[in-house]
Amino acid sequence: MIILGIDPGFARTGFGVIEEKNKNLCMIDYGCISTSAGLTFPKRLKKIREELVYLIKKYKPEICSVEKIFFCKNTKTAIDVGQARGVVILTAAEKNLKILEFTPLQVKQFITGYGKAEKGQIQKMVKILLNLKEIPKPDDAADALALAIAGSNNFITK
Repeated sequence: MIILGIDPGFARTGFGVIEEKNKNLCMIDYGCISTSAGLTFPKRLKKIREELVYLIKKYKPEICSVEKIFFCKNTKTAIDVGQARGVVILTAAEKNLKILEFTPLQVKQFITGYGKAEKGQIQKMVKILLNLKEIPKPDDAADALALAIAGSNNFITK
């Protein structure tokens, strides 16, 4: 089963693609969909959608794990990220993917067993769980891989 993890943002949307076979996880791809501050906000959202459609066509995931927004200091940023998240969810729904949503606390619990784990701890566990040589960069991509791992049957069936 192929799982697509998405860490939504309007400047950078992290993505991580993993495969689960017989309870083993393998990283397929990861990175970021970046949008330029020079683009209008609607064009930034359009670019996120277009790149996401490309990733879905290329990797054919069955599941899309998306981060839930639970807290943000800046209201405008929260609204903009929420709109980017909406684009992600709508695109995944249009492509008939099973959509799973996780708070950062849930992801931390799934990955480390501790809901208040530090970002570095999560990144180290992503590296270990996916048998990678180094911690994935940038942080948005590592977070997306953690979301994909959380969406795998290794965790959602427990």
